[in-house]
Amino acid sequence: MRLALIYARREMRAGLRGFRILVACLALGVAAIAASGSLRAAFHTAIAEDARMLLGGDLELRQSYRPIDDGQRAALTGLGTLSEGFELRAMARTPDGARRHLVELKGVDGAYPLAGALVLEPPLKTDELMARRDGVWGAAADANLLTTLGLALGDQVIVGEARVQIRAVVIKEPDRIANALAFGPRLMVSAAALADTNLDQPGSLIRWQYRLALAEGVTPASAKARLSADFPQAAWQMRDTTDAAPGVGRLLDNLAAFLTLVGLTALLVGGIGVANAVKAYVDGRAHTIAVLKAVGAPARLIGGTYGTLVAALSGLGIVLGLAVGAAVPAVVVELAGERLPLAARTGLHVAPLSIAAAYGALTALLFTLWPLARAQKVPATALFRQAAAPLSALPARGALVLSALVALALAGLAVAGADRPPLAAAFVAAAIAILATLRGVAWGLSRGAALASRRRRGWLAHPAARLALANLHRPGGAVVSMVLSLGLGLTVLVSVALIEGNLARQLGERLPAEAPSFFFIDIQPDQLQPFDRLVAEVAPDARVDQAPMVRGRVTRINGRPASEVTVAPEVEWALRGDRGLTASATQPKGSRLAAGEWWPADYDGPALVSVDSGIAKGFGLKLGDSLGLNVLGREIELRVASLRDIEWSSLNMNFAFILSPNALRGAPHTWIATVHAPDGAEAAVERRVTDALSNVSAIRVKEALDSVREMIANADLAVRLAALVTLAAGALVLAGAVMAGHRRRVLDAVVLKVLGATRGDLWRAWLLEFGVVGMVTGLFAGLVGSVAAWAILVHVMRADWAFLPLQTVATVAACVVASLLAGFAGTFAAMRAKAAPLLRGE
Repeated sequence: MRLALIYARREMRAGLRGFRILVACLALGVAAIAASGSLRAAFHTAIAEDARMLLGGDLELRQSYRPIDDGQRAALTGLGTLSEGFELRAMARTPDGARRHLVELKGVDGAYPLAGALVLEPPLKTDELMARRDGVWGAAADANLLTTLGLALGDQVIVGEARVQIRAVVIKEPDRIANALAFGPRLMVSAAALADTNLDQPGSLIRWQYRLALAEGVTPASAKARLSADFPQAAWQMRDTTDAAPGVGRLLDNLAAFLTLVGLTALLVGGIGVANAVKAYVDGRAHTIAVLKAVGAPARLIGGTYGTLVAALSGLGIVLGLAVGAAVPAVVVELAGERLPLAARTGLHVAPLSIAAAYGALTALLFTLWPLARAQKVPATALFRQAAAPLSALPARGALVLSALVALALAGLAVAGADRPPLAAAFVAAAIAILATLRGVAWGLSRGAALASRRRRGWLAHPAARLALANLHRPGGAVVSMVLSLGLGLTVLVSVALIEGNLARQLGERLPAEAPSFFFIDIQPDQLQPFDRLVAEVAPDARVDQAPMVRGRVTRINGRPASEVTVAPEVEWALRGDRGLTASATQPKGSRLAAGEWWPADYDGPALVSVDSGIAKGFGLKLGDSLGLNVLGREIELRVASLRDIEWSSLNMNFAFILSPNALRGAPHTWIATVHAPDGAEAAVERRVTDALSNVSAIRVKEALDSVREMIANADLAVRLAALVTLAAGALVLAGAVMAGHRRRVLDAVVLKVLGATRGDLWRAWLLEFGVVGMVTGLFAGLVGSVAAWAILVHVMRADWAFLPLQTVATVAACVVASLLAGFAGTFAAMRAKAAPLLRGE
């Protein structure tokens, strides 16, 4: 071992020559995994440390429509300090009625906030900010509300039937991140102002919030247990500091899972580059190894020498990747600044860095065992003949077994370390299948070239074609490495391009034509006719659709508590919080039944429900099964009567759950309406309705679409950047594959030129060789990437699929160009090589 270390140290004197691609490939993959894990850890640490502030206390209770009763309030007060408030969406308009905007109205009491601090500009105390003066309540607002409505501090707005004066701008709201998705800017008022607004109508969607700072000795778990036991039928939902920001946590977990898969893909592609680099280096040291074996050096000395060298350089690549990954959170925080939802905790996060290092080490070990083991096994005579006959011996059985064990360990780490093991397992299986298929494509290409070279008619008889075909099937060629590196990276690119193209097509082409102009919410039953009349007065050609709506949550699935049922990840959202419910005697127009039948218009039997087919599949529901809903504190047991295919992307009025009319009989409710207004009439419709019906709020769908497009554009940028990581790894491997055969290509060029071949002959041969590799690999990437994009869009994202040939053709073209550029870049030096020095050396 000491002698191996000495030889390895001597080899290192040459620096990174021959190993730059090995170091770069490992550093790139490890950096992607370390960065994703470190980012996730940085934000999760912030959530954990600031959980009490983000939640607004030790325990939060929420319920819709109505406040808690006196008995429940007394129970909460007995557990600690109580803060009461509410949230709802409302229209804020200037006193002259010229400008208006949807706002997220939040009411708070004097105890708010129980944790953290409300930061205002100018800094005002809560009682001073929200006090009622001359019949006008005080308020704080987001800065963008003032910009949108053209207001300044001290100006007034009308909310419902109340006037409020904006006295401060909200700089930081401590519990904002834990709240629901916002459709408008914040407007914060006193909870007592709700009565003056007249927005508290039967069935109005008001989310009542109660936060507790628990007394000493009372834990969140014991408080939840006591409240659940005392009020088993309560409509509230409880949350403590262990789940302070669930939406952000899920987003971070999904983002980390995606980036980890990108990093694994980069490592897999980079692993091929590692193998190429080691093989090229060992091939370049063939004479040295032959001499060592000829003088009696044992195989373990050969393996120890070059194994130590590769291990040291692999360690360098891993360390570089860890350094980059560890620095990413600090860079993100510095660049994003206040745009981040919370202040991430930068610093070294040992766990994700350790996992990234393990990935890198296992990848390096897996892809270097084969070439090192071959070098140990091949006799000295074969090494001396390598220039004419490249090494082709298989490694020893022990090395094959060890390689299999390392591959299993790498796959096990990928699955066990993932938040969603099924997704990781599917990725591992898909990666193995694609790599095996690509290896088959490379074999088929080589075999096809060998068969074609036997034909000597037509263009196949041309010297350039015969030379290109010989290069494709000869031993020691770069076909396998080029196909693997190009194929895997470009398969990812095709998938991303087609997913992006389909989403852009649906948002850019279909939604503007099909989506309504407005959603109007909180329409009281006695306001339906006035609402229709108001719309018709300003837009006679507008199309109006209406439906009653209440909020309820899924509590039981086939008799089992929903919390105990394992549902598909893509429908977990349907179990989080309240869902919009409606009742209808007739099948809604535009809906399509996938199974079952609609109930009769005069049906009055046991309560029935029609469920979105995707949700039913994710829940494991079929016709005749039962579904339990909690509506306003009342438990309703329903039987599944039908399943519907819903076109969610249309943004028309769709409900995941439609109940038979008798199921909600007597329940207080409001109506929701969609309005398709002609171009130019939207503003008049909004102004006319909200002026006359002050409790009705308008959600502008076009603005929501703009927000969605912005979100998708940001997500698309992130996906593109992540895909570039894989493509960068592929480019490195492609360059390494070409450079691995550089010495042999130089020798071929010299010999052929001595025999009379011109530069043009060689250029044409290499053009055909690399062009064929690029074309075949590009076609494979287009096919497999299209299948992957279809599966993700249809089965994961529940979106429509359409084949987009331009994206696929562009990818194939990019593949051919990349193959040609890499090939010519690697062979340019071969064209310039002088014959005499090389022939003298041989």
